[in-house]
Amino acid sequence: MDLTWRVLVQAAASAAGAPARVSAPGQPPQPVVDGLAQLAAMPVTSSGLVVAGSDEVRWEAAHRAAEPLFVGSAIKTFILAQCLRAAEAGQLSEDDQHAIDDAVRSPSSPVFLNLTGTTTLRSVLEAMIAHSDNTATDVALALVGPDRVRDLVRQAGLGSTRVPDSTRRLVSYLAGAEPGTDLGWTQLHRLLAGGPAPGPLRAPVNDVQTMMSTTDELVRWYRRALLGGVFAQLGTLAEFKRISAMADSIAMAVPSGVIAYGKGGSLDWGDFHCFCLAGQMIVGASPVTFCFTINWTGPSELVPGFFKDYVSAVRVVLQAAAQAGTK
Repeated sequence: MDLTWRVLVQAAASAAGAPARVSAPGQPPQPVVDGLAQLAAMPVTSSGLVVAGSDEVRWEAAHRAAEPLFVGSAIKTFILAQCLRAAEAGQLSEDDQHAIDDAVRSPSSPVFLNLTGTTTLRSVLEAMIAHSDNTATDVALALVGPDRVRDLVRQAGLGSTRVPDSTRRLVSYLAGAEPGTDLGWTQLHRLLAGGPAPGPLRAPVNDVQTMMSTTDELVRWYRRALLGGVFAQLGTLAEFKRISAMADSIAMAVPSGVIAYGKGGSLDWGDFHCFCLAGQMIVGASPVTFCFTINWTGPSELVPGFFKDYVSAVRVVLQAAAQAGTK
């Protein structure tokens, strides 16, 4: 990459949230800078990155892009990619049926929580991305194995990205169970209904079971993956795009009518909270790749207000990027 075409806007999280440096050429649109400053001004730990252009970067704006943060379900893009790679290699088929039952059921499963039976891998992957269904995630992750997903992450050069063994093992660990323990659906169901935890609650940001990354790594991932850099066949890339375009989080911030791919993530665990949105939108014929993450600790009643402020800042950035791309 020709560094003369890059612009790094280090929007330090000062009281005013003002960018510390904007350098030209390739200066990003001022509303993009303003939107990142809006994100930086929130009383949270925040990170954001927007990169316009494909092989050649037209402009770039960043705020603490290298800081590892909890990104939640945003890491499910790696599970999707590895499942599609396995299908590409003939190890899996999207038409194969897989069991949905209490042996795999996991909290936060808006599609499969109360369903029992079998469904295709294709439907599992769609539920994982479109609705962030954790039961679907654990089915897909078990099929390819978490270590193979981590291998993909390492091959992509994403040294700060972390993928858990499963969502059930993640919740079990955060709930105080010993590392590697899967409490099972019955006990997790009781726990989330207010039952006793097996031990002291743990922080989601940890070195054992977590979902972490940086905005820089997620942007680099989408820039590479959506160019086909992790797949051997164009058909696999098309399927990755098709399913990634289904993510329900895209509509909350990407301008209406703009093609976009990505995955969001969120978590409320005790007094810890997270929002993340990562992906790419296509403006004209040019991609704009982005990631915005916030982590904070505080009372749950503040979550709706923080979410509103987060979405507002992200919308400002993406709307400005889209308008700049059409001029």
